[in-house]
Parts: sequence; C-alpha cells; structure tokens
Amino acid sequence: MCAMPSTLFAQLSPDRLYFGIGQRVVVTVDTPEDFAGELTIKLHDPQTLEVIHTAPAAKGRVDLTSLFPTIWADKSDRVMLAQLYLDADALGAPLVLQPMVTPNIATRVDTTTMKVSEDPQAQVVFEDDRLASKFAKGEIDSPDRQEVVYSGLRVYVEQEVVFETTMGEIVFRMRPDAAPNTAYNFMDLAENGFYTQVIFHRVVAALADGRPFVIQVGDPSGTGSGGPGYMIDLEKSSLPHSFGVLSMARAADPNTNGSQVFVCLSREGTSFLDGRYTAFAQAVSGAQVIRQIAAVPVGANDRPLDPPMITSASTRDAPAITDRAAALSQQPASEQTEPTIDQDR
Repeated sequence: MCAMPSTLFAQLSPDRLYFGIGQRVVVTVDTPEDFAGELTIKLHDPQTLEVIHTAPAAKGRVDLTSLFPTIWADKSDRVMLAQLYLDADALGAPLVLQPMVTPNIATRVDTTTMKVSEDPQAQVVFEDDRLASKFAKGEIDSPDRQEVVYSGLRVYVEQEVVFETTMGEIVFRMRPDAAPNTAYNFMDLAENGFYTQVIFHRVVAALADGRPFVIQVGDPSGTGSGGPGYMIDLEKSSLPHSFGVLSMARAADPNTNGSQVFVCLSREGTSFLDGRYTAFAQAVSGAQVIRQIAAVPVGANDRPLDPPMITSASTRDAPAITDRAAALSQQPASEQTEPTIDQDR
C-alpha cells in the first residue's frame, strides 16, 4: 500500500499526438511531490519487453529525442514503449512510440512464378524478378514497401480495451508492434462508443474436425455485413492467431477491414489465418467469458439464437511494464479464472 501514491501520480504524457521528423518530442514527467530518488526513462521492445535504451530524466517537460538521439537518427519502423522509472520501479502507463512510415500491407509472395492468381487464397507474386530477388534477400519486406518513407512519430499513452459483455468482462492488450495502424483504428472505435450494444453475430465454437475456432462481433447492424463506413488495408502482422487473440474480419477483398473483429478460440483452429488476417491485440483476462460466449446455442449461418452482446467498450491506461499480466494464450489453463473469418456474404 505504501507504493500506491506513486503509482497514481507517476506518468509520462506527450505534448501532442503527432511529431514530424526532426521535431522535438516533448513529454511531461509527473511524479509524486515528495519523490527525491532517481528518474529514468527506458525504451522497451513491446513484444519481449527487452530494454533497448536507458536515459536519465527529470520532473517536468523533457525532450525524448534529446534523451534518445537514435529516435531520429535511425529512422526505424520499430515500435517502442517509453517507460518511466522511479528508482528501480516502473510506474505509470508507458508511451507508445509508433513511427509513421509507409504502410506495411500484407501480401503473400511466391518468387517461383511470375503471375497474379485470381484465387484469393493463392499467393500474390512479383511481376518483376528484381523485386522477387530483393524480397528473397530480405532487402524489402513486401512489394508494397519497396521504399519506406519515414515521416515522424505518433506518440500516445498505451491503452487497454475493455469489453463489457452480457456474460462478463474481457480485457485486451493492444499490440501496436504487430499491427500499429489496425490497433490504433480499433482503439479509436472503442473509445468513441462504436461498440456500444453490439451483438456477437457469429459464433463458430468448432470447425468440422472439432478444433475450436472463433467468436465474431463488431457490426452495429447485427447482420454481419455492416461496419464503420470506411475500410482499412490488410496490415501485415507478426502476431500469431491463438486463444484470446483479437483479429480483423473482412470480406473476400483483403483490404476491407473496418470494425468487425473475431476472438480466436485456439491456436490449433486458427493458425492457418496467420498472414491472411490482421491480428492486433491479445486478451489478458476474460478466458471464461470467451468460452461462455463460444458455448451459446447457434442456428443457421452460425448465428446465436440469443446473441451475447458487448454492452460497452472503453479504453484505459495500460499498467506499467512490470505489472502487466501475460496474454491468455501464454497463461497456464489452471491460472485462467474464467473452453473463414469473413464478414457474412
């Protein structure tokens, strides 16, 4: 209990959301009034939480690009978390440092052929063998990112998204390192009330061979064909589909992502979706709620007879890096206190 005041008042806050390349990235360091120890800021890898850089800090307004000159010097597309430390304690939500770069659109490349198939499940291929060679050598990561343009940073306090459902609460940790633009789009929808009183319109508890599959939600019309009135591209994601992972549903055109999402029910049943759909978040609590939703009776087209509902969705500051729970897919079953992803056509 003694550490509670520090936890409440220690925080990094950016001056604004967007910083163009070369500009000062000014943030405010807030600490308890009586704190007299050492302040540091550490840059972490969001996936491994490995410390990348460390710099001393001071209370008040500081320039992250002065503390960490590599931010502008490297012009990297790597997402990082900036965490405030009071002595050895990580306190307050970290900041997400998301580079604004040429979007990394997901494609499947086959360098052995030189044509584009009409089959949506077939691989997209290079028509230029020079590009195929560059891809094979790792010099480019997709045909849509032949040249990466670096424009600056999007900087914001890391958030979790909370689904309040008719069966209980599910909390998701965003993974901006895996799919930064998809994660940010989802947070914006959740924060601004889009998912209020939206039903789970599709529940596929298991595939024909018995492997647990998905529960799907995100269409305010309840038909399975609605969305937010716009579409975003299929963003390349490094996050594997596994239990509790949140991913974007879409139509046959891969660039029809919007607001519909699905929660994976098992790695065994959803691993084939890797690279074909954009996974962007992981549930950190609510395993039993997910399983209860998956167990509801369904009728034609996998539609629940009495659909569970998201009553509200909201964002909240994420915990400090050292205080965060593991993703459900990484938690032993004993510690879980809670069993095609296309829009309907």
